[in-house]
Amino acid sequence: MTLTVVKPDTPQIRKSAQRLRWFVDVFEEQVGRTATETGNRFSVDRGILAQVFAEWIKAFDEQKPSSADDRPAYVGFAAGLMLRTLITRNPLTLIDRPVGADETNPAYFWPEGYLYVAFCLNVRGLVLERDFHANQIPDDSLNELRTWWSFRENLAEDPSLAIAFLDLFAGAEPEWSMPELFRSGKARELAGRFYAKEITGPADPESSP
Repeated sequence: MTLTVVKPDTPQIRKSAQRLRWFVDVFEEQVGRTATETGNRFSVDRGILAQVFAEWIKAFDEQKPSSADDRPAYVGFAAGLMLRTLITRNPLTLIDRPVGADETNPAYFWPEGYLYVAFCLNVRGLVLERDFHANQIPDDSLNELRTWWSFRENLAEDPSLAIAFLDLFAGAEPEWSMPELFRSGKARELAGRFYAKEITGPADPESSP
């Protein structure tokens, strides 16, 4: 997956991302670039896209941390919330893809999901870089069909796992247990002291019936 660079219009990208016009423009730019890179063609329902933004900003505000120390971590969480909302609302329709496209490639295995992940990773990485001087280093699983198979299957049962999977793709530590709840730095520390870490993660497609 090629991560494109989205041009900012203000010094603080996270502020821009909270405006509908910016969100729509950047999403449509992602659609155009992904179409060029993959040959997939999409149509975008702007009405649904506006609903995605409204639902996301509500979820964003509900758990927004008060401590400045938690803001970088919340960037990843907010990007995961966006991915969850895009997948559940699904403003994209795949019109066409190249003849003979290799469906072991995530871009053709799940074209809409691939584009949503690219968009969320791009915005996540840009905010971290420009606002917090941090680098996003995507995990190798981003290009693995096995992980994408698990990603799609698990989201059919629990859309909130999109938050954990985006962390996985971004090279961060996923929260597989109740990923829809943001944990501040102090909460994570306390949980690590008193509770054994539950080891869960992407299912193995070969073990499924």
